[in-house]
This record gives sequence, structure tokens and C-alpha cells, in this order.
Amino acid sequence: MIRSMTAFASSEAQIGSLTINCELRSVNHRYCDISFKLPDCFRFAESSLRSALATQIKRGKIECNFNYKKQRQDGQAFQVNLQAVSALLGATAEIETLMSNPKAFSALEILAFPGVQQEQEIDKDVLLQGISGLLDRALQQFLATREREGQQLRLLVIERCDKMSELVIAAKQRMPQVIALIRSKMQDRITELVANPDFDRLEQEMVLLVQKLDVAEELDRLETHLTEVQRTLEQSEPVGRRLDFLMQELHREANTLGSKSADREMTQISIELKVLIEQMREQIQNIE
Repeated sequence: MIRSMTAFASSEAQIGSLTINCELRSVNHRYCDISFKLPDCFRFAESSLRSALATQIKRGKIECNFNYKKQRQDGQAFQVNLQAVSALLGATAEIETLMSNPKAFSALEILAFPGVQQEQEIDKDVLLQGISGLLDRALQQFLATREREGQQLRLLVIERCDKMSELVIAAKQRMPQVIALIRSKMQDRITELVANPDFDRLEQEMVLLVQKLDVAEELDRLETHLTEVQRTLEQSEPVGRRLDFLMQELHREANTLGSKSADREMTQISIELKVLIEQMREQIQNIE
């Protein structure tokens, strides 16, 4: 199954008093690069979450973001860290001895200090199970999106392969005419320059020139590479790197075809092939 490397998905769940949101997004990358943005209280789960992503995603730059909101339940009482309050008041008393006009502060101001209010912690095993399930739901949406986009990319690549195959067939059909034109031009030119041309020598020269300008091998390799591209598109594992390599090989053969071309029509075919290859290369940059 061909997958795109660009996608987005999100999922939300209620775990205890926490409403947790998970977002996954990815863009193109040569390798698999996974980064996390996690609240500090979720850091303990990063290794497990990373492994869950790495088993399903092989290429792309992936960002995984978690955030949460705490929902206060009706009738829930404040839990105060009395030790923190005692330490705060003790430190305040020492500071006030150094002040000429100390000001009193209220209990509400004390509650606003970090660490004074205590939140009831969710058991880590329960939290890990919850956020792992949340990630899995987001991941399934994420993979489904990548597969849908991958199928569109596959169709675009196949369409261009078909156009390239038509151009290769046209080039093969054109080759006998190109060779005949070369032979005719050489005969006419030699006849003009030499009153009594050595046609045996001329024939040898033409054979060498035809061999030099013969692009049958390049056309055969283009056909082979195009067949391999379509075969690769049917594989189930990630194929982006292999397709990228095949684009390089196709471009090499199309370049050689253009450099050997001694005919305007063959030159145009070479140009059209390179345009289609570049279009495919752009699409393949998005394939996992």
C-alpha cells in the first residue's frame, strides 16, 4: 500500500479529570524523524509512545503533540500542601525582619504560590494506558489519511509512466527513419565532395556512426525501468527510496537519448520524457 508522507490527525479522550488531546502531523523527510511535545507529567510515557509510532511509520518528519485540560469535578475539595505553606510562611517571616514596612498577604495569595495546591495524581499505569489508546486512535486516522493520499500519488505516477511508455514506443518507431536519414545525408555529402567516392569505406563509416547514434539500448532500459516502477507501486512495504532511485535511472537514460539524438522529433521525445520524469520525481518525494 503506497502511503504519502504528509498527513494530519487528532483525537481527544477523557482520562480521569483530564481532557487530553493528541495531534499527529508529518511532512517529507528522507528518514523517520519523530519529535514530541509533551506536558511534563506525560514525559514518562515518551519512550512507549515513540515505539508505537516507529513500528507503523518508516519515513517522514512526524510531530506528536499532547496537551490537556484539567476538569474540576463538582464537590471536589482543594488539597493543600501544608509543608509547602509552612516553609513559605517561615521564609516570609525571615524576609520581613529585613523590611522596614512589611505588608501582610492573604490566604488566597498563599494558595497562588506554586506547589501549595496539590492535584490528585492519576495512577501512571492508568495514564499510560489511556494516552497510548488515544495515540492509537489518532494513528489509525493518520495512517488512513496517508494511504488515501498515497493512492492518489500512485495514480499520478502510473499516468505518467503510461505517457512515457507511449513516447518510448514512438521513439522506437522513429529510429529506422532516423538511421535512413543519416545514411542518405552522408551519401549526399560524400558524393558532393569526392568525384569517385569509396562506397565500401563510406559504408563502414556509416555503420560506425549509426552505432554511435543508435539509442535502442537506452529505449530498452527505459522500458525496463518503467516496468519496475509499476511493479514497485504494487508492493506493500515503503517504496519511496526505491522509486527515487528509479527516477535517477530514468533521467539518466532520457539524457543519453537526448545527447545521441540526431533528429528533431527524437530530441522532442527526450525533452517530453524528462518533463514527465521530473513530474514523477516531485510526486515521489511525498511517498513513504
